[in-house]
Amino acid sequence: MKHLKTTVVALVLTLVFSCGGGTSNQPATADGFSAIEQDLKDKFGSDAYYTDLNISYDKSVGNMLSLTVTDAPESLKMGTYVFSQHTSWRQDSEVTLEVPEGTKAADFMFQLNDKINLKKLGELVELSSKNLTKEKDIDNPAFEMAFIKFPNNGDIQKAEYVVKLEPENGGTSFTYRYTLNGELIKMYY
Repeated sequence: MKHLKTTVVALVLTLVFSCGGGTSNQPATADGFSAIEQDLKDKFGSDAYYTDLNISYDKSVGNMLSLTVTDAPESLKMGTYVFSQHTSWRQDSEVTLEVPEGTKAADFMFQLNDKINLKKLGELVELSSKNLTKEKDIDNPAFEMAFIKFPNNGDIQKAEYVVKLEPENGGTSFTYRYTLNGELIKMYY
């Protein structure tokens, strides 16, 4: 009987972790997004290169991620992946890049590190939520989406963090755009 209980516990834990419950249930905070970043590094490697990384939230499925990533930029091939509680990780397509002659593909990509990271994006979600409550008198703004906007020309100085929030029961979306060091560029709705 003891062996059966151990086996059942191991099976349940395996199911919980294989379904990706951790990533889909992380809060839209600095700590929650740091955990998502670690999950990405575990899945794609600490040295992975990205051209697109988007985290969105739906009440029925939790966090959903979409990203375009490679571990070998010189190959000019990237995979487009999506993640949700229902699909776990699924590769949707493979992308072949074209880059101008005399440039490297990595020049048009970003890595998750000190300069661009999900912890900072999570901090900005928290800041945006506080500002929305203060400035627009909206209690408990709901996280809708956050992403890293990396320019097509590879100019990292023009990269942005973007945060979208909405009232708890739906309605107008409020979008905040920030520089990489967290300075507000613009808020609009």
